[in-house]
Parts: sequence; C-alpha cells; structure tokens
Amino acid sequence: MGRPRPVPAPPAPVRREDGARHFSGVTYAVAFGYRPLQLDVWVPDTPAPAPLVVWVHGGAFMMGDRRYLPETLRGNQVFDALLDAGLAVATIDYRHALEAPFPALLHDAKAAVRYLRRFAGELGVDTTRVGAWGESAGGHVAALLGLTGHRPDLEGTHGVVGESSAVDVVVDWYGVSDLDTMPRQTPPPEVAALLPEELRGPPEEHLVAGLTDATRADASPVTHVTAEAPPFLLLHGTADWLVPYAQSEALHAALQAAGASPELVPVEGAGHIWLGSDDVDGIVDRSVRYLAGVLLGDRVR
Repeated sequence: MGRPRPVPAPPAPVRREDGARHFSGVTYAVAFGYRPLQLDVWVPDTPAPAPLVVWVHGGAFMMGDRRYLPETLRGNQVFDALLDAGLAVATIDYRHALEAPFPALLHDAKAAVRYLRRFAGELGVDTTRVGAWGESAGGHVAALLGLTGHRPDLEGTHGVVGESSAVDVVVDWYGVSDLDTMPRQTPPPEVAALLPEELRGPPEEHLVAGLTDATRADASPVTHVTAEAPPFLLLHGTADWLVPYAQSEALHAALQAAGASPELVPVEGAGHIWLGSDDVDGIVDRSVRYLAGVLLGDRVR
C-alpha cells in the first residue's frame, strides 16, 4: 500500500523547427489520492547532453501550472531563452496549498528532480549539473530545492527513489524566504473585489495551516541555510507589495553569514511579477546568464 508506484519512461519527443526536442505531459510521479504530477522538458539541439534547469511556476501557492509564466513575460520567453543559451529546461507541476499543505509541494519538486535524473539518458540531458529557477511561490520552492539536498526527511516517498534531488544553482525571483517575518499582506480593496475568497488573505497561510512549529519552520528557506548552499541569484522588485523586498534581503544575509555565494539584485521601483519595470528582458537575460555561467562553465556561449 505504501510502496511508490512505478513511473513510466518519457514518451517520444516532438522536434521543433530549430531542432529542439519537446517532451510534453510526462508523468513524473503519482501521489496517492491526488492527480498525476506532470512535467514538460525542452532539450536544445546541442552536440553533447545539455545541463538542465528546473522551472517552478508561481501562483500564490494555489494557482498556475507548468505552462504558466507571469503576464509581464512574452509567451515561452523563459524557456526559449534557456534553450538559446544551450540549457535544457524542465517545467513542473506540483500540488497547490489547498490540495495538500507543506511539505507536499517540496516533495513533488524533489520527485521531479529525481525523475529527471533517473531518465536523463532518455531525455538527452546532463543531470550532473542541475539548476532551479522559480518565481514567487516557485521561487520559494526553488530556494528550498537548493537548500534541502541534505535533508532526507524532506524527500517524500512518491515517484522515483534512490536519486539525488540536490541542485547546483538557484535563481529566485521574489520568493518568500521567512514565514515568521512575512507581514500579513492583503491586496488593495479594488483588487480584492476581483478575487475569490481564498486569495483575499495571505496565500502562504494556506501553505502552513495546521502545521506543527517544526514543520512550519521547515517551510522557510532561511532555516536551511548552510555553508554548503549552492550559488544563489536573488532578484526582487523594491516596490513589491505582495512579497516585500526584505524577504530576499533576509535570505541573502543568511547565505552571506553562512559563507555561501549569493547575489542580490534589487529591481528599483518594480512590483510583483516585475510590474512597473521597463527592462523585463534584461532581468530574464541576467538570470539565464547566471545559470549558464554555473552550469556550462567554460562552455558558455
């Protein structure tokens, strides 16, 4: 009953005009009692297997899916930018907070990384070098992926077992880093009137509702910081009313204090999802260059 279900190998990909291969709707795990968890993978047409970046979508812990990008970005901008840099990208679904509380979403993200490692040969990717990149709720998950590779108790048991879920580099766009210092943010009245009731209060409260103090602490990336943390690039709008800029400052300070190698980039005047920024393309480019610098090293294009 408690044994993980076997997971299938990826289906055959579709090849794009530029030679990139697209694996669509790959089931990476089935958590008992929940929907199948799926991911998509794009692999560039490169001579050698490409290092992999795992994209984790946002959506206030309650919305979105693996195809979701903020409306301030163009189409598949993030995915195409990674492919152009010679990096493969996997974009993953995970359970939302009203489906299952923490640590379900982290268990899912870790199961996705383990699946990608198990089937790296079939996908044609190099999973000896893996990055995580997420925005908002996804930035929170990406940070946790980067900081909990040493925590077997947070792995979960569904999907592929016996592979590492650790990642080598993290890009975190405006994610929550410390639930204890996160102010109780609510949308302006004119915005709240357009939202379902569940989204009118702080979304992170649904993530940790009913949890013990220890499990709630595990949901905050700052509690997992050690000197072994991978390189982190934190980008955050200074005018973000939903997740305050101070959240990225706190994670940056904790990483620095531990002796890790973080970089914090304030985006002056920008709100959540880069609203108000006139250089979203530059933000994407900087993020991709950072990932490529770590994952490709001297092979950076």
